[in-house]
This record gives sequence, structure tokens and C-alpha cells, in this order.
Amino acid sequence: MHIATSGMNTAQTQLRVVSDNVSNVNTPGYIRKVADQQSWASQGTGAGVEIARIRLATDRFLQAASLNAGADAGRQAVRYELYNHIQSQFGDPGADTGFFAQIDKIFSAFSTSAENATSGPLRQDAIWKTQAMFDEAARVAKEIQSTREEADGRLRTAVDRVNGLVEQIEKLNVEIAKANVVGTDSTGAETAQAALINELSELLDVRITTRSVGGVEVRTGNGMLLAGQGASKLEYQRAGAVSAETVFNQVMITEPNGQRRPLTDGLASGEIKGLLELRDVDAPAAAERLGELMTRLADELNRAHNASSAVPPPQVLNGRNVGQSLETALTGFTGATTITTVDAQGVIQNSARIVFSGGTMTINGVAATPATFLATLNGQLGGATANFVDGRLSIQAPAGQGVAIADDATSPSTKAGRGFSHYFGLNDLVSTERPALYDTGLTPASQHGFTAGETIKFRFTDSSGSRIRDIAVAVPAGAGTMSELLTALNDPATGVGNHGSFSLNGAGELVFTGHGSPPSTMSVVEDGTRQVPSGVSMSDLFGLSGARSSRAGGFTVRADIVKDPSMLALAQLNLGAAAGTAALSKNDGSGGRLLAKADQNATAFSAAGGAGSVSMSLSRYASEFSGEIGGKATIAKNRSTNATALYQEAAARRSSVEGVNMDEELVLMTTYQQAFNASARLIQAASEMYDTLIGMMR
Repeated sequence: MHIATSGMNTAQTQLRVVSDNVSNVNTPGYIRKVADQQSWASQGTGAGVEIARIRLATDRFLQAASLNAGADAGRQAVRYELYNHIQSQFGDPGADTGFFAQIDKIFSAFSTSAENATSGPLRQDAIWKTQAMFDEAARVAKEIQSTREEADGRLRTAVDRVNGLVEQIEKLNVEIAKANVVGTDSTGAETAQAALINELSELLDVRITTRSVGGVEVRTGNGMLLAGQGASKLEYQRAGAVSAETVFNQVMITEPNGQRRPLTDGLASGEIKGLLELRDVDAPAAAERLGELMTRLADELNRAHNASSAVPPPQVLNGRNVGQSLETALTGFTGATTITTVDAQGVIQNSARIVFSGGTMTINGVAATPATFLATLNGQLGGATANFVDGRLSIQAPAGQGVAIADDATSPSTKAGRGFSHYFGLNDLVSTERPALYDTGLTPASQHGFTAGETIKFRFTDSSGSRIRDIAVAVPAGAGTMSELLTALNDPATGVGNHGSFSLNGAGELVFTGHGSPPSTMSVVEDGTRQVPSGVSMSDLFGLSGARSSRAGGFTVRADIVKDPSMLALAQLNLGAAAGTAALSKNDGSGGRLLAKADQNATAFSAAGGAGSVSMSLSRYASEFSGEIGGKATIAKNRSTNATALYQEAAARRSSVEGVNMDEELVLMTTYQQAFNASARLIQAASEMYDTLIGMMR
């Protein structure tokens, strides 16, 4: 009788489990229940059957595969989503309205203007298209930073979601453990916990181990405890408004034992990883490449414009801030250039031919040094005045005259690949408030101009984005040379020498090379340095950290040219013109032809956004950049598609094992119904037997 009763109870429990499975056949994330039954005996004699436990049909190997695939899908999906937004800002590379097509339109407009140099509308069209190009670059640059800001905001949201999920998982751990102690069914809590773990795995890579008391222990892929011995707490303070030079906070985790460290240490996958990669790697690389392209576009236009002149030329030429003293800026020039004052008819009134020879020079044959340059030049220009204030050289002609400059045809002046007027930006077409050219022409012997004791603080991070160390480096006392500054920067004890090294290349560009494989990344946290007399900081002068990425948004066509298109320099000064005859002509479009061909010049591009330094034309660089943006977007899309497909396949395989199969459940239902009926028949037979025995006794 007892055997039959236990059989009925066991079959009834099995039927209840089957009923739960069938009723949840379409419930997302539901894991079917399995009731494990076993026989039991009393004093070596079979005494019936019982339910040992009710468990979930979980396959740990398939679960791990699904969680890993989910983490990778989350990482690649968000990375593609946001990078595709960046790529879309450039438009269709093959369309006439795309970003890169506008570059071609600039040079086409200058070519047309050069054919009719006196046409005001054609000049205006060229100026408008040039300004439109730089406005569009500024818009794209802003969108890139907005995308980084969105990624940063979503990172904070993801951190909050992780905290919420971890707390719920830990609460369910307690509930499951209690159920195991009192012997009640905990599968409902286990199912809910499994769904939470699935959601958590899309945010960061996790691995699961089962606890002996019930429930699970959840750790990150590299072993940081999230739940199982208490709930960990993630912390992140978002940056707010994001620019190219924003230094972000770290995502920190405090484990239940109180240990606090960066979450990014060893973080391999998940949405959080994808957001960090987009914010700190993909988007900055695109911004840096855009900044380099726009800088070289502006520089090549300025090269042509400085080699040309408006007719009549402007009375005042105001240069850009070179970030150096005049003495340092003049040192290193070679070749010859001529500064002239010209009347309204284009006739040269006075001229000063400057012949450079390293640290010395002659002006109209009069010996001069960088220290006596201004006084000697002013003495030779006959009424014109040259000044150098706050890092800017300016030359003003007498009333009724203008200033025009031309390099020697056979031995042009040059320093860092630029002529005299171009180096100082005296007749730039495109201007910017902050330094954009980092090939300064400085050498180890050059004076840097920073005050001893001023400090710049660097931050070094590893390949995962975790902070290694912040290092404040002071400008050293001494002779004030770049060699001394490099020594201080690279000092292993007080500088960055343990993490990388700074060096000056042949063009005077300060380059940082990180140590290790992969190398550490450098950024600037604080910069208290100011160059005298320019007032430019060290990070701005040399383009350290995010300064390079911020350049694309700062270019504009010179205000006086926008206001008066006749100031556009489409002619060239003819130094061979006979005395008393015009050296400038309004009909001359040779300067315009230089502008039109500026995209074909061999241009030295600095390393930017993962691309190495290279010499090529603007048009080719733009084409390669366009291809890179599109190629990266395609790669990101393919990775996202493949990761999603793999996740779906892993989830399908997991579901085939853990999910409810109606055919199997109906078979089980029939089996347990028959078992129940058999136990009932046994009870009935036993009852009839007892009745018969009792009847016989009577």
C-alpha cells in the first residue's frame, strides 16, 4: 500500500512539472523543469519511490557558449550602430553632395576663377565653397564628439543596469538557498535568475559557477566577483559635455570584499566594452584623421595664397601665432624671399630682399641676426613697419600702399617645408585661433620659451583603457633648450620615461612613442605651461593628446577676404618687372592656378588615427580616408551581423536542450498518467485483497 501511495504522489508531482512546462512553452527565457525521482528502501527492502529534486534542464556548456556569444553580439552591435552614425555624416562617397566631393569643388572653383581673375562672382563662389567645406568639417567633427558623448551617456546607463541586475541576482541567490534548506521548489527563482544572467551577459562578459548551497556565483571574464558572495557595486561618473580633449573617468568596481579596481582590467566583451572602444578608439581615430585632412587642406591653400597677392595688395599682413619667439622662429631658415611695398597701380615702391643662412641673414645686403631682424627690416622697407607681438609677425605698408611678398625663384626661403610668408602665415587664406600645424621646425638646440617650474600632467592608460599612472612633469631650469625639455620629459624618475619617450622629428614635430606591446596611451590631464611670448600651451603647440582631434572645427576663411572678395590673392608678384612698371596685374590668374592645383602637391601628412605618417597629395589622402571610413563601417557591420548570427545559433542550440518540446512533454504526460493509474490500481487491488481477507475472517 505504501509503495502504491508513493508512486501516486511521485507521478502527481511529475504531472505537475509537465503541466508547468507545457503552460510556459511560449514564455521567453523559460527553462523546462525536470523532476528527478529515485527509489528508496527501508531496512534493505524496497519501500517505494520519491522525488529527489526538481531542477532546471540547464546545460552548462551551452549556457557558457550562449553567454559568450551574447556578450560579443552586444559589443559589436553597439560599436556598429554608433560608428555607422559617424560614417553617415560623411555622406555617400560617390555622390556629388558627399563630404569628400566638396573638396573637389573647391579646387574646381579656384580653377574657374583663375581663368577670369577680375570676376567678383567667381571669386565669391570660390570663397563660399571653401568656407562651406570647413563649415561642413566642423559639423562632422561636432557630430563625432556628440557620438562620443552619447556613448558616454549610454555607458552610465549600462553601469546602472549592471548594478540593478547584480542586486537582483544576489537576492535570488538568497531565495534559492533558503528554498534548498527547507526542501521547497526553487526552480521559479532559478529561471528568473537565468533570465537576469542572460541580460547581464549582453552588457559584459561573465562566467557562471554553481554554488553548493544553491544559486550561482557570477564573475567577469577575468575573474572579478559580481554576485554569489554579496553584490558588487559599479561606479561611473559621466563626463557631461564631451570634446576631443575630454579626459574620461574610469568605470570602477567594488567587490563584496571591499576591493576596488577598474572594471576595464581584462574586460573582453559586452556592450560596455563596445561603448568604450567606440568612445576611446574608433571615434577619436576618425576625428584625428579628419583633423589632419582639414589641417593639410588649409595649409596647402595657405601655401598657394602666401605665394600670391591680391591686386591691390592689403596694407597690412597679419601673421598667425607661431608659438615661438621671433628669434627662434627665424633661426633655421634658408633661401631668399623679398618683401615689397606696392602702390595702387601695382608698382613696387620699396623692397627688402632677405637672404637666410642658418642663424644669420642679410637684408638688402645688410647683415642682420634674429635679434636685429625687425630693426634692420624696418630700415630697409622705407616707411613700412614690421612688428612681432604675442607670437605674430605683422607688416604694415605706408598709407596708399600694400604689402606683397615673393620667394626667390631659384632658391626660395624655407623652414619646416614652408616659405617665409607661409611659415608666419602673413597672407593665409584660411585661419584658425589655435595652432594646427605641429611641424614647428624646432630643433634640440632651439629655445622652447616655457617658464621653468611650469607643469604639464600626463595620464597613461593600458590597452583596455585602465589608468596606469598620472605624471606631472615640470619645465626644467637651465638654458631653455628643447634638448633640456626632452630630457626632463623622458626622465624615468620624474618624467614619462617608464611609459614611453618623446622625440623631435626632422620637421620639429614632437612625437610620443609608448613602450610595451601594445603600447600605453598618453593623454594630457592638465597643462599649466605657457610659451613666452605667444601664450600657447605645450599641448597646443605640439598637438599633444586631444588637441589634434579638435582641429577640424576651427578653420575659417579669413574675415577680410569674406567681406571683400577682391582681397583673394589670385595674382603673383613679378620681381623681374622693370622699375616703374607694374609688378602686379588684376588680370593675372597665376596665383589662382596655384590654388587650383594645391590638391596635387606632395604633402607631408603626420600620423593620425592609427595611420602612419605619409607623403601624398590631398586628393589621394582624402580618397584613402573616405575608403577607410567606409571600410571600417563595413567591417563593423559584418562583425555585428556575424556576432548576432552566432548568438542566435548558440541560443537556438541552448533552447533545443533547455526549452520545452511539446512532443516530449506529451509523451511524459502519458507515461506519468499511466504510472498514476497503475499505482491507483495497485491501491485498489490491495484494498480488495484486504476486504477479502477480512471477509474470510468473519
